[in-house]
Amino acid sequence: MTMHIPDQTGRTVIITGGSSGIGKAAAAALAAKGARVILAVRDQTRGRAAAAEMGGLTESRPLDLGSLASVREFARTVNGPVDYLINNAGTMTNTLQHTTDGFESQLGVNHLGHFALTNLLLSRIARRVITVSSTNYRNAHINFEDLQWQRRPYRPFGAYGQTKLANLLFTRELQRRLNRAGSPILATAAHPGWAATGFTMTTGRPILDHALALGTRLLAQSPEGGARPTLLATIGDVPGASFSGPSRFGVRGPAALEELSGEALDDAAAQRLWEVSEHLTHVKFPLPTA
Repeated sequence: MTMHIPDQTGRTVIITGGSSGIGKAAAAALAAKGARVILAVRDQTRGRAAAAEMGGLTESRPLDLGSLASVREFARTVNGPVDYLINNAGTMTNTLQHTTDGFESQLGVNHLGHFALTNLLLSRIARRVITVSSTNYRNAHINFEDLQWQRRPYRPFGAYGQTKLANLLFTRELQRRLNRAGSPILATAAHPGWAATGFTMTTGRPILDHALALGTRLLAQSPEGGARPTLLATIGDVPGASFSGPSRFGVRGPAALEELSGEALDDAAAQRLWEVSEHLTHVKFPLPTA
């Protein structure tokens, strides 16, 4: 996992959800190469255990992406430059739930929490913002008229896919704004393919959920394999607004760049989502236009 990663001594990484799954695998790989790694996690018992396991300059700090107050407090504690911000954490629920701030929980954690965190830290980021998405974006749609499932019957898989599409539109619009500001920072995205991480996918249909769980046991790659695209997006020679994933049918194998499709390429939707996200979080892009 670490053999193709150059020395990271002197560089600082913040990774959300870095105490388990592909986040933990990516964090461990970077820590092994000398990076100072901050695990931004809700469960500090698990976070401290993961940090101790990785050793080096790894630490755990509290962050609940479902609370904008927690996001602001975490950002306030970050001193000095951050080379890489890896927006890795995610959630999926089979019933309609809400964050502390009243957002639909998947949208609040997977997109809005990371949106706020990125913009609050952006003036301190030196190199890249990496956001972990999913191929579930392909069949998703951003429903701006009912973004938080207030009028539609709740579909957990549909809500999850919408947030993963939001991750890609966020990356696209962030890169556009960084370019306009004359910033050297790159915004990139990645997906792990099919990886056995302990993250539970639910479609709301028990038979299909059982089939997905069985497929994961039989076919999925390890968290270390699933972390390869994240690492490529973090330290690889890739362009801004790029999307990294497994090279074998987008499911497993070595990491490579993938072509985006459909609504993930919609610049108007990306700009509209950004404006809506600013309104909901009360956090704005902090860099002036050059």
